[in-house]
Amino acid sequence: MTLLLTLDDGSIQRKLAEAVDLARAAVLEDAGAEQVGAHVGVDREDAVSASHLFEATVSGYRGWRWSVTVALAGEEEPITVSEVVLIPGPESRVAPAWVPWDRRVQAGDLGVGDIFPVEKDDPRLAPAYLASDDPAVEEVAMETGLGRVHVLSRHGRLDAAARWHDGEFGPRSDMARSAPDVCGSCGFFVSLAGSLSAAFGACTNDISPADGHVVDVAYGCGAHSEIEVEVTSSVPVAELVYDDSLIDFEPEVPAEPEPEPETAEVQPEADAESASEH
Repeated sequence: MTLLLTLDDGSIQRKLAEAVDLARAAVLEDAGAEQVGAHVGVDREDAVSASHLFEATVSGYRGWRWSVTVALAGEEEPITVSEVVLIPGPESRVAPAWVPWDRRVQAGDLGVGDIFPVEKDDPRLAPAYLASDDPAVEEVAMETGLGRVHVLSRHGRLDAAARWHDGEFGPRSDMARSAPDVCGSCGFFVSLAGSLSAAFGACTNDISPADGHVVDVAYGCGAHSEIEVEVTSSVPVAELVYDDSLIDFEPEVPAEPEPEPETAEVQPEADAESASEH
C-alpha cells in the first residue's frame, strides 16, 4: 500500500475512473434498472479508491445519487467494489442537521410557565464563595449563606459580552451605524456593575428603541441626550447681498444740444414804407 501512495503516476486513478461499467453493474445488483440513471461523475476518495455517481430515479428521492466506491489494492490486482450507497445530491432536500435536545431551545423560545433547568456544571456559572477577578462578584462572595448560590463565571461574562456586542444593540447594528453619537457619552446611559461596566450599560430613554435593554457603549441612536437641533423658520428667507465687484460701470456721455429753428429776418424800413402806402 505504501508503494501505491508514493510511486503512483496517475495510472491508478485513471483505472478507477474508467471502471464505470463495473460500478453500474454493482448498483444494478442492489437496485433495479428503472432506479438507476446516467453516470454523472466520479469523486476521488484517496490514492487507491474513488466513487462513481449515478442519477437515482427512486420515488421520493429527487436529486439523490447512487454512489459506488471502487478500490485497487495493487497495480496487478483487479478493481473491487467497496460499497454501494444512496446519497443526496447538491439540490436534494434533506433533513436539517441533528441538534441535541438540550441545545434546541433558543433565545425567545421560553414562554409563560415554561421551565428550563440549568446544567449541573454550566461553565457560565461559578459558586459564590469562589474567588473571582470581578470586584462585583467578590462583593457577592461575602454573602455566602445569605446571598446567591451561584454568580457569573469569567466564561459566562465573556459569553454574554460577545452576544451583546454582536446583537441588535451592538456597534454593528444599522441603528448604531446611522446614529450621531454613541451611548457611552449619553446621559440616559447607566453602566453595569463589575468588569462589564467598561463596555455595557442599560438605556433609560423611553424614546429610544433600546429602552430597558443592555447596550454596548459604542451603540447609539437618534435620541442621544447631547443632540442639538438648530431651530429655523420653515419659510425660507433669502438675504439680499450686493457684490460691487460684479457690477459693470459705464460713463454717461452728455447729449449734444439740439440746433435752434431758423426764423425770417425782419426788415423794419421796408415794412414801414409798405404800411404808409396803405
